[in-house]
Amino acid sequence: MKLTWMKWSALPVAVLMAGTVALAQDQSSSGSQQAPPAPAQAATPAPAAAPAEKPKPTVAQRKENQQDRIANGVQSGQLTAGETAKLEKKEAAINKETAADRAANGGKLTASEKKQVNRQQNQASKQIYADKHNANTAHYANNKVGQRRENQQDRIAQGVKSGQLTAGETAKLENQINKEQNGASKNIHNKKHNAKTQPQAQPKP
Repeated sequence: MKLTWMKWSALPVAVLMAGTVALAQDQSSSGSQQAPPAPAQAATPAPAAAPAEKPKPTVAQRKENQQDRIANGVQSGQLTAGETAKLEKKEAAINKETAADRAANGGKLTASEKKQVNRQQNQASKQIYADKHNANTAHYANNKVGQRRENQQDRIAQGVKSGQLTAGETAKLENQINKEQNGASKNIHNKKHNAKTQPQAQPKP
């Protein structure tokens, strides 16, 4: 009887312990389970880098570019001597003003002076384009005189492009050439319209 009582009294303890072990195993297994992976997010493309802005040309670079354009126009015949002289006078005036401004400010240009020079260069640039694309062209006769004039213009163009000729020097040279051409043109006109004429050949009977 005593054994029977001990048997039945131990049964609830065994059941309780079995339940505790099962509960501990359940918690352990649930803790060891990994959390479901988070849904993959679509890769967001990196924003494209904005193209770097080209640095604006300096006053000196613009001056050089415009002299190159004038030189090319002289060499190609798109600019006449008169047009070139006027353009170079403008360039010489801009250069003189720029040099004076730099001298007054320790070798530098102020922001307002730079704007003013840029405006003047813009005007000169438009004039270069207009003169190169108008109906006036420099054509020389196919003879020794015409060839010599063309050679002179080529030498001036090379001097402008290389920087050996300043805008002021070029303007003076082109003025000289222009005067010579105008003088030759007037001389031709006067001689064609004076009283002297070639004797006309008499028709044969």
